Amino acid sequence: MNLPKFEVGKITIGDLVDLVANQMPDQMAVEYFEPRIGHTYKEFNEICRKVAKGLMAMGVKKGEHIAIWANNVPEWLYLQFGSPKMGAVLVTVNTNYRAFELEYLLKQSDSTTLFMIGGVREPDEYIKVINEVCPELKDSKPGELKNENLPYLKNIVFIGDDTPPGMFNWKDLMDMAEKVSDEELDKVQKSLSPDEVINMQYTSGTTGFPKGVMLTHTNIIGNAKSIAECMELSPKDKLCIPVPFFHCFGCVLGTLACLVSGATMCPVVQFKPDSVLRAVEELKCTGLHGVPTMFIAELEEMEKNKYDTSSLRTGIMAGSPCPIEVMKKVINDMGASEITIAYGQTEASPVITQTRTHDPIELRVSSVGRALPNVEVKIVDIDTGEEVPRGIQGELCTRGYHVMKGYYKNEEATKNAIDKDGWLHTGDLAIMDENGYCRITGRIKDMIIRGGENIYPREIEEFLYTHPKIKDVQIVGVPSKKYGEEVAAFIQLKEGEMATEEELREFCKDKIAFHKIPAFWFFVDEYPTTASGKIQKYKLREEATRLLGREEDAKVETA
Repeated sequence: MNLPKFEVGKITIGDLVDLVANQMPDQMAVEYFEPRIGHTYKEFNEICRKVAKGLMAMGVKKGEHIAIWANNVPEWLYLQFGSPKMGAVLVTVNTNYRAFELEYLLKQSDSTTLFMIGGVREPDEYIKVINEVCPELKDSKPGELKNENLPYLKNIVFIGDDTPPGMFNWKDLMDMAEKVSDEELDKVQKSLSPDEVINMQYTSGTTGFPKGVMLTHTNIIGNAKSIAECMELSPKDKLCIPVPFFHCFGCVLGTLACLVSGATMCPVVQFKPDSVLRAVEELKCTGLHGVPTMFIAELEEMEKNKYDTSSLRTGIMAGSPCPIEVMKKVINDMGASEITIAYGQTEASPVITQTRTHDPIELRVSSVGRALPNVEVKIVDIDTGEEVPRGIQGELCTRGYHVMKGYYKNEEATKNAIDKDGWLHTGDLAIMDENGYCRITGRIKDMIIRGGENIYPREIEEFLYTHPKIKDVQIVGVPSKKYGEEVAAFIQLKEGEMATEEELREFCKDKIAFHKIPAFWFFVDEYPTTASGKIQKYKLREEATRLLGREEDAKVETA
């Protein structure tokens, strides 16, 4: 079976779903192992059209922002590929978000509609949070929410049974679809342009607040096509996707890469190593995605129990630095001989560089690959901005179709990220070899990457400053064999105050995402500073590494 034929920059996501459904109607689009669900591309397209019509019937207009707060449930997929048919912009919500972060995202994004499940760790945790954010919800009629702090938010749609008060149910959306004709949907779909924003992902910012990255049809279709080419994906492939859909890793490198190549999406609703390995075995998956911590957990599970992973060929390991030994085990023990490594950031839709399936193993374990097709990459001096010779460290910059449209309602941050010549400045330090292969050597920014989650210290610091006993706080990342990095807090208390680690951890609980809550707490009287008084975070990191005995973790080799 041939690959779908289309031209990047000339097609929207909605049209692409139509095209694949027409070219290969009987090819499987989606297969879940748990719950047992499967759709051909023809069936999948019909569901997506119904979702689009349901949104129109609900009153959602082209260009409106709709948010989804859920793990990898089938409805996430239907919304991802249904909403672009009628032009609504999908805003993805991190499943770890709690009240403080959810309220900020809904407000900043001007979302009119929120799709949500009951919870991930507990069946009603999200319901409690949304009622905390919108106390009026339980007394509202579905579609008539009025909250002063969130003036745009009107509709909340519940995915699951036992719909809480004030919400529509997903079934209501599908029933509403009957009110809109095929002709009405086709007319809206034809009016859409590939250069319009269709996806918005929130990425933490050094200012302490997440920024909405605006991505167009062309941004993410082009990126997914190049990623699929680097993996040599085709309709013969089935890709196991345990990484969250709310990340570009899940919804671009995963689901969209399958669509552009006619491959089958095999999502895992919630990551558990045994669930992933059973899905690979039962569905005979040929590809598997994951951050290093996921692959480590899967390899540990394979040591305890027997799984047949012989169908595996390829996949992507990304999201945080990839330990070389783990990469070798994935190739040798899991059988994914053509596994690739990808590097990028949300602002680049997200992949900038990737290794190729037939690169020598030495390159695939020691670099993050070379630029994707039609993507420019250069390394510049961080002081002068001039391009540096091969083999010299500098900041990695990239330019091309994949660079975001900008940050939503934040022109200043957009100008700081993308220069006048169109180069996106990543803030990452890298070295490029004579063949264009890059190695990430550090970060100009002090971002922490914990198990594939980007964490900006400033965001946690801003939150902890609100504690009445805290005078000052500095957040740093400490090396971790398991997660790559973990969060450590250096706390200065106000004069005469006493506080415990448990007290501060409790203060964070349910207010900020659990992965941002510091794993380690140090109470100090002063911070190391430069002569001008600037706090030296690298010294705090070194001190935490020493106090925790993590010197060996810091030596783990990564690509």
